[in-house]
Amino acid sequence: MADLHIILDNGHGFDTLGKQWSFDGVTFFEWISNRETVKRVAKKLDALRITYQILVPEDKDISLGERVRRVNALCAKYGKENCLLISVHSNASEKHNARGISVWTSRGKTKSDAYAEEWWLEAPYHCGEARMLSDMSDGDHDYEAGFAMVKSTACPAVLVESFFYDYRSDFDYLMSEKGREAIANWYVASIQRCIELHSRMK
Repeated sequence: MADLHIILDNGHGFDTLGKQWSFDGVTFFEWISNRETVKRVAKKLDALRITYQILVPEDKDISLGERVRRVNALCAKYGKENCLLISVHSNASEKHNARGISVWTSRGKTKSDAYAEEWWLEAPYHCGEARMLSDMSDGDHDYEAGFAMVKSTACPAVLVESFFYDYRSDFDYLMSEKGREAIANWYVASIQRCIELHSRMK
């Protein structure tokens, strides 16, 4: 059993406005996709006997404040240095012309940056068809922002944007069994890399 406690945050809920897109009468709902990803990842982590917690078992959206509270309660239980939050998402753009995958952390140099780098480095082995988006302005590949789930949690946190569901080829990949399984395998392999990194950083 790993000593890094993984917290899986499936973003949004059935009552979240927007966060969906349709092509040819088929609709992608991000909240459903996020929960499907977490379900697949959880099953694979169970097989590997890796400790994890699903942050939002509900289908309805849970406020960011409550999500942060739940994360920090787990940090108090396991030790913030022994927890890693993974916030599960897919992306969309205002002009509907962007595609690819990206990894996000809070602003500034933190332990989250090192974990995010593991995700970015692992992605080509599983999502080889993806366009890899990155911001190297601070020497690593993650984007940085003030998102509550990466800024306000006590433990390191990584927010993963798996493809753009309003771009046709990404949409098709997200809706396919091949794509869903590849994304889940990427998550699990990245989590394993993060566990190894955590062991080295102790």
